[in-house]
This record gives sequence, C-alpha cells and structure tokens, in this order.
Amino acid sequence: MATHRITFNAMACGCEVVLVADSSAQARALAQTAVDEVQRIERTFSRYRSDSVVSRINAAAGREAIECDAETKALLDYADQLFQISGGLFDITSGVLRRAWDFKQARVPTRDELLPLQRLIGWGRVERSGAHVRLPTEGMEIDFGGFGKEYAADRAGAALAAQGVHHGYVNLGGDMRVLGPKQDGQPWLMGIQHPRQMGALVASLPVSQGGLATSGDYERFFEINNRRYCHILHPHTGMPVTHWRSVSVLAPLAAMAGSCTTLAMLKGSDGLAFLQGSGLDFLALDFEGRIHTQAGIAAQAPLTRTAQTV
Repeated sequence: MATHRITFNAMACGCEVVLVADSSAQARALAQTAVDEVQRIERTFSRYRSDSVVSRINAAAGREAIECDAETKALLDYADQLFQISGGLFDITSGVLRRAWDFKQARVPTRDELLPLQRLIGWGRVERSGAHVRLPTEGMEIDFGGFGKEYAADRAGAALAAQGVHHGYVNLGGDMRVLGPKQDGQPWLMGIQHPRQMGALVASLPVSQGGLATSGDYERFFEINNRRYCHILHPHTGMPVTHWRSVSVLAPLAAMAGSCTTLAMLKGSDGLAFLQGSGLDFLALDFEGRIHTQAGIAAQAPLTRTAQTV
C-alpha cells in the first residue's frame, strides 16, 4: 500500500484528498466519493448558484417562507447556535456587506454605503417555523460561507470513512478533516501559512485525527496608508477586523475548528480568552505579530515546505 494524492478544484479553491490505498486506481475511486460529496454540497448551498437552497431562500426575502430539508435545517440550527453563543457576532446574514466591499480594488466604503446594508443584518429577526425559514426584509441574505467549506470537509471525510479509509485527510483550500495518521502510525505534518511572509510557514502541527482550520487577514485584503483591510467583516460595524493576523484551531470537526477561528477573529482582543476557554489547541498571531498558543501547537521557524500548508 502507498500514499496517494488526488487534487481537484471546488468552492473557488484548490483541494486535495490524501489517502493510503493499494493502487492509484483504487485511490482515485475512493477519492471520488469525497469529491462527489464536496460538489454536492457546493451545488446545494452555494450563494453563487441560482438553483441552490440558499439562493432560493434569499430570493424569497420579504415575501415567503421556504421549506428546507433536514440537512439545511441542521445547518440553520448550527448557525443559530453560533449566533447565540457569540452574542450576535457570528451572523450568517452579514454577507450583505460584500455589496459594499470589493477586495479586488483598494477602496473603503463610505458610512452612507454601509448603513443601509447594516440594517439588513440580523439573524435574530429571521423567522423559522419547523422546516420553514423566511427572511423578513427584502434584500436580506443568508450565507453559509462562515462554515460551509469546513462542513464540506467533514462530510467528505465521512464519505471516505464509510468506504473504509483510515489513513488520510481531506484538504479544501486549507480547511482540513483528518481521518487518521499515516500508514506507519505517525501524524501528518501540517504547516501554518505565515500571514506576512508569502511562501513561509509560521508553525507545524502534527495531526493524526480531527479538523483543522485557519482564518486570517491575508487571504483577501487591500492596504491603504499602511492599514490592512481584510475580508472578515464585523457585523456590528461593517468594517474589517483588525486585531488578529491569523488564528488556527484544531478540533474534533473541521466545522467546529472553522467556527472557532472566525469567531476569535471577530472577537478581537477578547478572542484570546475565548480560545483559551474553548479547551482546543490553537495558534494565533495578533496585530503585532506576537504568537499565542495552547497545548499541542508549537511555533517553529523557519520551516520548509515538507509540511502540508494550511
């Protein structure tokens, strides 16, 4: 048996399935179950597809309720839990702010542009009854982008596990679900991208199982007068977060890891206490470049690209 890497594109990023199999043909067949699941989730929940359930809910805003299947309802339930425990910081209706922020050009929206969009934010106003959901105001939107890719990694991992895969991982653009260690029992070595040095790593993580995710201000951003404006937007201010350069979390599930990284970014200076209280392993770089860690994540520098970059 040998380790095989199968690459593909989905959810606007490069992805890979790494697993141990008897042959490349067997590896490709096994990996296809994971690829199919990722593509199914993208078709079902992408806000960019007019036929997705998310687009149907958004298109009906201010008019009618949409009946959801069990999977969509479960994701809405999870979004509600995140909203409640975060005091409203994690809000899946805040994606409307993207109408004002275009990170392809260096331009900060005016308050007059942001205020009408902020009035459309408010998961607490969304009406839910059983399997039905209704956005009460025309122009409101929901968006599972805050944990959708991580959820897809978990589901792809589950598809592989159902096929008997015990050694390998799914990597969706840095959001990872690890099914088990290498064939020899050693953990996979995952590298954390340095948020200020392109091509460099800030840490390495030995991971044998679970979910790993990173959020940072280096993925989509622009700079004006030495100030960085990143794509993670605070729902209460409409402005990009500024306290953390990056946050990485290791958790039992990728969705949990991703939710924690995003929430820590949104919490700003309070994010460290949140991460420490979570009981999860993490590594975070603050706005001054200082490293904060807990448990099994250790910063190392410099590192080579022998680690898989997250």
